[in-house]
Amino acid sequence: MPGTTSTPDAGPDSGYATSLAYSTIRERILSGELAGGQRLREDELANMIGVSRTPVREALRSLAAEGLLHYERNRGVRVESWTLKDLEEVHGLRSLLEPYAASLAATSGLLDFDGLARLTHEMDEAVAKDRLDINLITEINNQFHDTIMEASGNHRLRAVVNSIVQVPTVRRTFAQYTPEDLRRSADHHRELVEALRSGDPVWSESVMRAHMRLGWISTQRRFLETFPGSEPLAT
Repeated sequence: MPGTTSTPDAGPDSGYATSLAYSTIRERILSGELAGGQRLREDELANMIGVSRTPVREALRSLAAEGLLHYERNRGVRVESWTLKDLEEVHGLRSLLEPYAASLAATSGLLDFDGLARLTHEMDEAVAKDRLDINLITEINNQFHDTIMEASGNHRLRAVVNSIVQVPTVRRTFAQYTPEDLRRSADHHRELVEALRSGDPVWSESVMRAHMRLGWISTQRRFLETFPGSEPLAT
């Protein structure tokens, strides 16, 4: 019709525009580019992504439902901030669920040992470099853990753990590791492969629990360094 203007998200492409807005905003939150406590404006996000405000608004609702954003009455939306207690709760859940997944994977017969060996080798090479690529190390680690999770054969367990590790500070745990922590984490990966290959669920669970504990200690230490007024947790 005369006088009608189209937008990038009009008509049959509206689903694509919403998906683009959702994935773009979500990735920037998880990467830390959009920091905890930062207020988000629909118009600014729409201009940045190249869509209208409608798909941005829908994306923000979805991200709030996931717990990544927080709506405040008459004040709009902001990126959720995470306290040390919040992070302790998330790491506590992982420390229960991932060791259990490792024990299941040890006896499931579903493990891809060639894939685990390759990822272990890639991790060793990555942490040995003078100039560390944290994004690469994080990606290798995520693949390693997801391989074990998939081999547990418990798809609901995998879904729950995957939702937990998307918390921004948890997702980039390796950004908080010292070089010694990174080497110790790589050692844990090698021992995990040995334990899983032996088919021993108790050994596998024990190594994964120690691995999770290292992650929590490193996260808490870095948080306290960044926010020196915070009190360490006794757990």
